[in-house]
Amino acid sequence: MTNDPVVHLWVLTATALVFAMQLGFCLLEVGFVRAKNSINVAIKNVMDFCIAGFLFWLFGYALMFGPSWLGLIGVGGFMPDHLDAPTPLVFILFQIMFCGTATTIVSGAVAERMGYGSYIVVSALLSAVIYPIFGHWAWGSMAGPQSQGWLSALGFIDFAGSTVVHSVGGWLSLAAVLVIGPRTGRFDPGVRALGSNNLTMAASGVLVLWFGWLGFNGGSVLGDLDKAPGVLLNTVVAGCAGGLSGHFLSVLMEPKPRVEHFLNGILGGLVGITACALVVSTGSAALIGAVAGIIVIAGGVLLDRLKIDDAVGAVPVHLFAGIWGTLCVALFGDVALFGTGLTRWQQLGVQVTGILACGAFTFTSGYLLLRLINHVFPLRIDVEAERLGLNVAEHGATSPMLDLAAEMERHRKEGKFDRPVHVEPQSDVELIAAQYNRVIDRVTSEIQRHSLLLEELGKAKVEAENSNLAKSQFLATMSHELRTPLNAVIGFSQLIADQAYGPIDQHYVEHARDIHDGGKHLLALVNDVLDFSRLEAGKFQLNEQPLDMARVLRGVHRLMLPLAESGSMGLVLEAGTDLPALHADERAIRQILINLVGNAVKFTPAGGRVKLIATLEPDRRLCLSVIDTGIGMDPALVSKALEPFTQLEGGLAKGHGGSGLGLSLVNALVRLHDGTLVIQTSPGKGTSVHIRFPIARTIERAAEQDRRVG
Repeated sequence: MTNDPVVHLWVLTATALVFAMQLGFCLLEVGFVRAKNSINVAIKNVMDFCIAGFLFWLFGYALMFGPSWLGLIGVGGFMPDHLDAPTPLVFILFQIMFCGTATTIVSGAVAERMGYGSYIVVSALLSAVIYPIFGHWAWGSMAGPQSQGWLSALGFIDFAGSTVVHSVGGWLSLAAVLVIGPRTGRFDPGVRALGSNNLTMAASGVLVLWFGWLGFNGGSVLGDLDKAPGVLLNTVVAGCAGGLSGHFLSVLMEPKPRVEHFLNGILGGLVGITACALVVSTGSAALIGAVAGIIVIAGGVLLDRLKIDDAVGAVPVHLFAGIWGTLCVALFGDVALFGTGLTRWQQLGVQVTGILACGAFTFTSGYLLLRLINHVFPLRIDVEAERLGLNVAEHGATSPMLDLAAEMERHRKEGKFDRPVHVEPQSDVELIAAQYNRVIDRVTSEIQRHSLLLEELGKAKVEAENSNLAKSQFLATMSHELRTPLNAVIGFSQLIADQAYGPIDQHYVEHARDIHDGGKHLLALVNDVLDFSRLEAGKFQLNEQPLDMARVLRGVHRLMLPLAESGSMGLVLEAGTDLPALHADERAIRQILINLVGNAVKFTPAGGRVKLIATLEPDRRLCLSVIDTGIGMDPALVSKALEPFTQLEGGLAKGHGGSGLGLSLVNALVRLHDGTLVIQTSPGKGTSVHIRFPIARTIERAAEQDRRVG
């Protein structure tokens, strides 16, 4: 490097621009991580530069640019001093900034779960050992031929550090995230991402990085100032192309394009052009940047599928795009500008060698050392500290936002909303805290109102239960009291109608029969009321036993046939021969069938037909059906017909007496047997009622259960 003051001024300006990249990384990473870790990430970005700058001055520069030992490591020039430095100080300052950039890459990848002390160890490892040694291999010759490393001797080209800076940082980032593992909950089912603190801040960080990259790439021309404009143009174009390709790929992948994809696409384009900005055309730079943007997004998807947690996408941006950019030297570069005397394919072979050497040395040494350190000094914080956030857990640092979040978290955990949160005047969370307190006030008033309502409902429930019990007891008592005289009325009226006491006038016979029929109807009503009161009170006990359903169905058919014939209609029984026995209460099953057949006969005009059908369905459920060709009803009235003591209005009810309990009793008795009741009906087209009993109530299932018990 010459002693031209203009050159020195340019490199010093570039040095300042590269230093500004530390601010860019800080803003980017703080914006990408969650708020509870933002202070920790910011402090790490400041600390790693202090570590990198000091250690690189102390001995890193000597390892990288000192006289070479076997092309492997530098061995001179420790702690360079401005009073007697043989190398221009501007070059030393410029290289310190590059070391700081390589070191800070790791910060974003391991964010939110690596301890502060652990990160200091990782930063020291990278800046003091790994970066200087690989840097010597590739860039040692910048300090003179006596410092040339073995990769440089092969003809390896990495203009501004796609591999030396970015891939080195990317490889160590990959090793670190593999050692410490993903953040808690990161790859739980249904979790897509853990959220970002401030994407506006992240976008600002990308712009600052882009600005600093002009010094990163432009300053790397060192004394060849006439080449700087072309390098800067390629850098800007590649960044633009990377951002656009990342954005459009995100549009294709996501319902709404993600800001992170766009921002990382820009950085990928900048990393990709860094190795080859001096030897490629601007058109090639655009293509290189565009492909790099795609590689970054695809690389992020790959890491997610492999469940490798990189908090900010550092590995895809710096490693994957860095590898791509290093290959592009040979793929798109002007052979005449290589200055190595190699053909394009020979140059490609050397570039691949450099990439593999970087990966083998940086990843392997980094991974093994980190594993060793992790056994002695755990790199990762514990789960509770991770939940709390590194701002508090690692630094005891707080802010109005964190204080507010902590108070809100206490509300959530304790479930107590009787005290407001503190409102910090003139802070950035004053409005949020004040609004939250308004919500708390409303929640408190609603809780009190609901407590009063629940208390009133509790009282009403007790009153309703007492009332229901009194009603059931009254109905049961009255039913028993009415049945004895009703049976007497029915018996005496039958004797009178049969002229058992001697001949009487025919008109009296008809009156006696009317009294007899009315008494029977009233007795049926009383029996229904008694059964319903028992069901409602939960006192209806099933006397379950295996039933021969064919016998039960024939009995109901014989009983109801005279009623059907008196109405001039047919009553048909259709029952299969393979019906299984049913575990049920025979009286209840007969009551169900009698009620359904009685209703069907009642609402079917003369000349119609009623069918009583029993079938065994393919799934082994027993189905009992009563189908009529009667007057039917509006399907919307079915639910009302199932309510107790309900008489349907309109032509359906005219001329047909009833207690209004028939279908209600049927429905209750079916449910008591774990069955289902389905009613299909249509005005003028009749009604079909289907009752299905579960297979658990067939005799086969019951026998199986008996065998298991035995």
